Amino acid sequence: MNKRIQHIFFIGLLFSSTAVFSQIKEEKLILDRKREPEVKKIEKKKTSIEAEKNYPPEEKSANPPTYDITNVPASSDFKTSLIQGEDISPKFDAEYQNNYFQLGMGNYGKILADGNISTELENGMEVGADVHFLSTAGLRKVYDWKSKQNSADIGLYLNSYGETGKFSINADYGLNDYNYYGIYALTPASNNVDLKQKTNRIKVNGYYDFYSNDILNDVRVKSSFLSDHFNAKENQAEVLVNLSKHGVEFPAFDDVTFNADLGLNLETVKTDFELLDKNSSQYLNATLSPKATFFKGKSYLMIGSDFSFLNGKNSNMMLAEQNKNNKTYWFPKAELQFAAADEFKFYAGITGGLKLNTYANLLEENPYLVSDQELRATETKYKFYFGLRGDIDQQIKYDFSAGFGKMNDILFFRANDLFNYEVDYRRQAYDFANTFSSVYDNGTVSEAKGSVQYFPLANLALDAEVNFEKYNLDNYENIFNKPLVRASIGGKYSMLDKKLNLGAKAIFGTDMTTNSFQLNREGINLDFYISEQNNNDKVGGFADLNLSAEYKVHKNFSIFALGNNLLNTQYQTYKGYKVLGAQILGGVKISF
Repeated sequence: MNKRIQHIFFIGLLFSSTAVFSQIKEEKLILDRKREPEVKKIEKKKTSIEAEKNYPPEEKSANPPTYDITNVPASSDFKTSLIQGEDISPKFDAEYQNNYFQLGMGNYGKILADGNISTELENGMEVGADVHFLSTAGLRKVYDWKSKQNSADIGLYLNSYGETGKFSINADYGLNDYNYYGIYALTPASNNVDLKQKTNRIKVNGYYDFYSNDILNDVRVKSSFLSDHFNAKENQAEVLVNLSKHGVEFPAFDDVTFNADLGLNLETVKTDFELLDKNSSQYLNATLSPKATFFKGKSYLMIGSDFSFLNGKNSNMMLAEQNKNNKTYWFPKAELQFAAADEFKFYAGITGGLKLNTYANLLEENPYLVSDQELRATETKYKFYFGLRGDIDQQIKYDFSAGFGKMNDILFFRANDLFNYEVDYRRQAYDFANTFSSVYDNGTVSEAKGSVQYFPLANLALDAEVNFEKYNLDNYENIFNKPLVRASIGGKYSMLDKKLNLGAKAIFGTDMTTNSFQLNREGINLDFYISEQNNNDKVGGFADLNLSAEYKVHKNFSIFALGNNLLNTQYQTYKGYKVLGAQILGGVKISF
């Protein structure tokens, strides 16, 4: 029966018509990476140290660490960036090798180079570096103008395992060189029109993670600097300290334990733009997050809150004087979980918080922004939620939930009109009705989401997730450029004693409402454009398929192939921005 399931899945990988989000974004092929600067899928105490090291020694700690894996929602391995494609690369679990280099080439002029190297020093330290480069010639047959894009990333990291905790620091430089190619409202006068945009970002992060949760838990420091082709500059820094006392027992109550946590967060960001209105902003956000959690078995009650102080300054050429704002916020936080069994855990809660919107974060969501943005903080006043999650025989993990929340300054993106209406004007790269700006509105959000992971065989893993979000805004009839529903389904399968690894991922999205512009010429000499705006235009939904395969010819040598957007649909991620069609990329990998 197991062999029949294996054969069915193998055939399905080769002929499936499921899909993956394959925009003109970054295809990051990362195989067998060991470094995890921020652990997301597993509790940090699992990855803090290796069990055989026995750190800290028992006699040096009255609170020895625990290593419990937590149930988390299924999440996609696909990550988008400024160049198209998604990461569905298979990973070898056998004969782990940390150092590798791989090179691949494909249609649309795609070139991929990726590598990682690390070594362990005698004093228990690990140092390493990784490099990533991806280039594509773009949609030459679709657009007469340039749509090529390049992405490069270089990272250095150091990990040190001491007797009391783990110290880690990493530095990263990222370059994205691309074009505002999404022109739909007019035709450029020349095929050599300048549409160039480029961003540079440097990040330096460090943290110290104590093995014991006794008082001082961990300390994290993050910093980044970003600049772009139009002289925008952004500096960001953040310090996080977590204090905790875990595992306190109550003698009066059987099997009840108590955890106390206190989070301290200080974040500052300063952004200056040099185009158009020359917006400038500076924010300082300080947050205090106390939390108390009571456990009985796998059931628990968490009660906490966030106290935030936000200091903000905004200015631009249109304002007579600088706007200043000092405000204090309080957000409720609570969650109750009742674990009837491992298979059925009911939970409900309330949460809220403040999020600083930065130019760097906005570019990760939409790289086609004009280099002049109004930046505000998004406030989630409250969000109620409830759900059901569980683990069935360690074969099926699931999490289904629904919620409703009230938010202020909800962020979304609005398409820009022309900035200069002269017909013969030598247009800037961002002045073809081809860019977007941040917009904010207050309102409510209703959401429902679900995720499932299924492990029918030791060498087969399947996952699926769906996310529904409905916004009701105070001033806008529709929220722009956000789909109502996103869904994904995927799987990983290994065979031939794990020499052949196969992957598949499909992501679907519904239509998005957007605003758009139609341009006409007026006047006796037809010297000026007049624009007409449509606030109820649609960007069609998508269904996109990616498949991957890697065969390990030798323990030090592999060949791989990636297929992106195999349905060959040139849908749009934003109005005017079509994605690449079907792509095939093949290459070799050397491990050592």
